[in-house]
Amino acid sequence: MAYPDDLLSENERVIVHSHPHAKMLIWPVIGFLVTVGLGIWLVTLAADAPAPWDDVARIAIAVVAVVLIVWFFLVPVIRWRTTHFIVTTDRLIVREGVIKRTGIDIPLGRISSVQFEHGIVDRLFGCGTLVIESASDEPLRFDDIPRVERVHTMIYRQVNDNPYDDFPGEQGPQPRGRGVR
Repeated sequence: MAYPDDLLSENERVIVHSHPHAKMLIWPVIGFLVTVGLGIWLVTLAADAPAPWDDVARIAIAVVAVVLIVWFFLVPVIRWRTTHFIVTTDRLIVREGVIKRTGIDIPLGRISSVQFEHGIVDRLFGCGTLVIESASDEPLRFDDIPRVERVHTMIYRQVNDNPYDDFPGEQGPQPRGRGVR
């Protein structure tokens, strides 16, 4: 899903647009599967209850299961889907939320340092934490960024605007030395 062009400045283009890594959905998916499995097991147990309590038990189990699925599965999926991490030619943009929408824009000229962190689990999943230092007091941390090293490099290149580091093997101007004529 592309970032809306009408929200970009003139001549601004998107370089990176991503959601957090799907790794953040592992626990919600496990919770969903456990809730469904437990619900099915409880419904089979409730079938042995005398009438009308069997129907009451099934309805109670269904209501509790739906509430758990919405709270522990659907809400994290919607939160994941509505979180955007965008790097453009002019700024870094982060937007998140549905009901309460929050966002931050950092002009690339204000970024003083770009770092990344990823442990063994993050490296297995191909994601990590991006740490941006700007004119603000504390560094900003963005967790679960897919291909964090690539994003780190792209932000660094945009901040430093060095045309010679864009392609491997391409060399910049050679220093003029005093050679033999």
